[in-house]
Amino acid sequence: MPRCPWATTEPAIAYHDEEWGVPIHNDRVLFEFLILEGAQAGLSWITILKKRENYRKAFDGFRAEKIARYGPREIKRLLGDAGIVRNRLKIAATIQNAKAFLAVRQEMGSFDAYLWSFVGGKPKQNRRRRMSDVPARTAESDAMSRDLLRRGFKFAGSTICYALMQATGMVNDHLVSCPRHAELRRA
Repeated sequence: MPRCPWATTEPAIAYHDEEWGVPIHNDRVLFEFLILEGAQAGLSWITILKKRENYRKAFDGFRAEKIARYGPREIKRLLGDAGIVRNRLKIAATIQNAKAFLAVRQEMGSFDAYLWSFVGGKPKQNRRRRMSDVPARTAESDAMSRDLLRRGFKFAGSTICYALMQATGMVNDHLVSCPRHAELRRA
């Protein structure tokens, strides 16, 4: 199958073929992707993808209510967990982001409605021909980042937000030569 050129080995191939770009409307899963995209900052996505199950275990299934209550004992446990990226700032950001996530959900009714508002509630269908056509950020990701940061989120820069938008189907950035582009356009 002619895939997007970044999906060349497992688990990236399975992720590309089954998940990447599929619209997600589940608060917990959107929160998970926000945390994982932030964890990826400065690293490769494949590194985080390989550690994804470890992240789910380490961070209580990405249940924000529980993460928001993490204290020094949990931070120490996480800093000793070789299954995740042991970066104190990223761990602290996850806890802060859980608190901010809960506040957004309280205010807006759902994190889903909030995030998807940046793309007008439906996936943007891009028509990229080459990887060099895919931007690192857009006006929408800039707006999302500004608002997330204003609300106290950490590791939520525009590039991270655009990667989140791609991963969760807010934008269809599969190349037009990739069969997934047409499949997701019809979905």
